[in-house]
Amino acid sequence: MLAIAYPHIDPIAIALGPVVIRWYAIAYIAGLVLGWRYVKFMSARPPHAMREPDVDDFLVWATLGVVLGGRLGYVLFYKPLYYLNHPAEIFMLWQGGMAFHGGALGVILAIIVFARRRGLSILAVGDVICAAVPIGLFFGRIANFINGELFGRVAPDVPWAMIFPGGGPDPRHPSQLYQAGLEGLALFVVLHLIWRNRSLRERKGTISGAFLMGYGIARIIGELFRQPDAHLGFLVGGATMGQLLSLPLVAVGAGLMWFAGRTGRRI
Repeated sequence: MLAIAYPHIDPIAIALGPVVIRWYAIAYIAGLVLGWRYVKFMSARPPHAMREPDVDDFLVWATLGVVLGGRLGYVLFYKPLYYLNHPAEIFMLWQGGMAFHGGALGVILAIIVFARRRGLSILAVGDVICAAVPIGLFFGRIANFINGELFGRVAPDVPWAMIFPGGGPDPRHPSQLYQAGLEGLALFVVLHLIWRNRSLRERKGTISGAFLMGYGIARIIGELFRQPDAHLGFLVGGATMGQLLSLPLVAVGAGLMWFAGRTGRRI
């Protein structure tokens, strides 16, 4: 049975008396700050989706959308009955439990409201925000790996398999790293290449659609190696909850790219 050592890293990065900062929090901060800088870089170039003050202000909106949407998404999609019986725990964010699909809905809502209030194009704002999201996804998956959570399925014959704390004695896929590569690095590169093509980035909605479709595909692939949530297991047709929630993203993303190709420059 093959396995390599799991690098045990303390989930707490900094502890100063009662003040504790976890790697998971640092991952969120790094994703938001680096994403903010990247959005500034893109918005300074045609089609100038946002003004610099708008980018600065939206950082707060994005943070609220990610945190509130991510938490509510986890509550509703993954453990609705549990939190129905323990409603006070909904607000205990330090116990973990965030869902990307909920965070995505939160950020989409933030984009719509923010763009309408500032008189900006919703699709143009969505494009630059979506192009930056893989940065946060990358750091988030690395934090999952550090925490030893969301590990992969049993893989006794894979040379790079690891034995994770809490994952039993069997070596497993380091699926957090697979997802960091797919949802983070690979998707970031694809979206950046689309953005570099001025003709494509001026078709408002193209990057947003590519992100939704690309993330959905990357998540569906990543879930093939990831251990399903213990309380949910495999669902319809052997699919996981992550895969089922990603199917609409692929469809909406493809439709948005088609729409952008026909009307993107006129809206």
